[in-house]
Amino acid sequence: MKNKLLFIAFVLLFIVACNGKHNTNTESSDIHATTDEHDDEDVKITIIAYSNQFEVFAEADAFVAGKKSNVLSHFSHLSDFSPLQAGEVTIRLIIDGKETSQTLEKPIKKGIYSFDIQPETSGTGKLKYDVKTENGDFQLGSDITVYATEEEADEAAEAAVPSKTNTTVFTKEQSWKVDFATELPVIEPFGQVIKTTAQVQSAPGDEIVLTARTNGVVALSGSQIMEGKAISKGQVLFSISGNELADNNSNVRFLEAKNNFEKATADYERSKELAKDKIVSEKDLLTRKMEYENAKVIFENLNKNFNAAGQKVSSPMSGFIKQLFVQNGEYVESGQPIATVSQNKTLLLHAEVQQKYASALPNVQSANINDFSNNKTYTLEELNGKIISFGKNTNNNNFLIPVNLQIYNMGNFFPGSFVEIYLRTVSNSQALTIPNSALMEEQGVFFVFAQITPELFEKREVKTGVTDGAKTEILSGLNSSERIVSKGAILIKLSQSTGALDAHSGHVH
Repeated sequence: MKNKLLFIAFVLLFIVACNGKHNTNTESSDIHATTDEHDDEDVKITIIAYSNQFEVFAEADAFVAGKKSNVLSHFSHLSDFSPLQAGEVTIRLIIDGKETSQTLEKPIKKGIYSFDIQPETSGTGKLKYDVKTENGDFQLGSDITVYATEEEADEAAEAAVPSKTNTTVFTKEQSWKVDFATELPVIEPFGQVIKTTAQVQSAPGDEIVLTARTNGVVALSGSQIMEGKAISKGQVLFSISGNELADNNSNVRFLEAKNNFEKATADYERSKELAKDKIVSEKDLLTRKMEYENAKVIFENLNKNFNAAGQKVSSPMSGFIKQLFVQNGEYVESGQPIATVSQNKTLLLHAEVQQKYASALPNVQSANINDFSNNKTYTLEELNGKIISFGKNTNNNNFLIPVNLQIYNMGNFFPGSFVEIYLRTVSNSQALTIPNSALMEEQGVFFVFAQITPELFEKREVKTGVTDGAKTEILSGLNSSERIVSKGAILIKLSQSTGALDAHSGHVH
């Protein structure tokens, strides 16, 4: 509890300390305005635009024909919402076919470009950004209005100021320093979801049990033979010796087979020479040959698995020792299990579901798997997995229906553990979904932070439907055109709780 309180206190101090310049970014021609609380006459408009690669959020003086305006622009990579480190950016203002532009070769700070541009005429047009980086050229744009007088510009800007009710400021400089992202909700097929728990098991063929092929005393091949030890194919793990046993002594049987093979070989070679001079009949030669081949088969079989010290037990595949069934010096009998070797590459997830889902099981097309060890959710496709089978009858022990899935182990799962599974069915119905990471909960009520601007977020209550472990259905409170915080929502919540952030603290003017 003490460590948790210290962590929350550290995060709050970090939020207050991370002062940065406000950002402006809008889709299509969405333009807002902000007022500087320190100067009621200083009204700024915000411009927000997106491409497939970038988000741009700009704060600008209201555009007036013949008057220079400063456009402070923040560029973020959409892939990870990090600032644009370097690149040439040109801003172009196009009104009634007349273009005014300015090019900056580098940012004044990471991600921040400060332009000064003077419109030549009033009217409605386009504000475009041409971005040149080492990875290519990109373009972003937004609709813009240039006014004839300052009074018209100020009046329009003040009318566009968004409501600050239930909102929180989180500057671009702050979001660049943490794991942060926004995204649009998605309308997609979202069918019935069956939630259950599954046990992780080794898939057939992925592990093998090593057994003793003779009676004797087990001797480990080294001090490193223990559970969890990585081993290679063909590595000798044990030897089983019966040298000291009065009965069924493997060493005696090995030496006897060796002597018989050597004698049969000598007899057969001699008979072949004598047969050339017709001293030995064809019948006797065939008899010697048969005795030789029988002795050879017996000796080679023993020689493959035994030597004078006893049976050699080696691993038939690479992997690790999953379980040891014997100790060094323990007596074993032929057929007794000695150890289990597992590759831990292909795993089987064995789940059981209630009978009420029997009719839905044939429609299951995929699944999400939540690993309890790191609280991370994987799709079945990410794990190169597939649905193997589902039961046509219930288990007599608990009357549940078995379901089996196969996955490729990404290094996070181990046999014997348990995972949470969300079985997803095929559906023609469409649903509005958001990532589970975007959802916050307070006393059973769920909410998200909807983006008003890339630096202003509104706390919005939503009604949730079913979840598949990665995404959740939203029944009300949000629409598909409203961008939400998908990563870092907890930081905005803590920022709202402190109430200590000045909306303009740390911004570059």
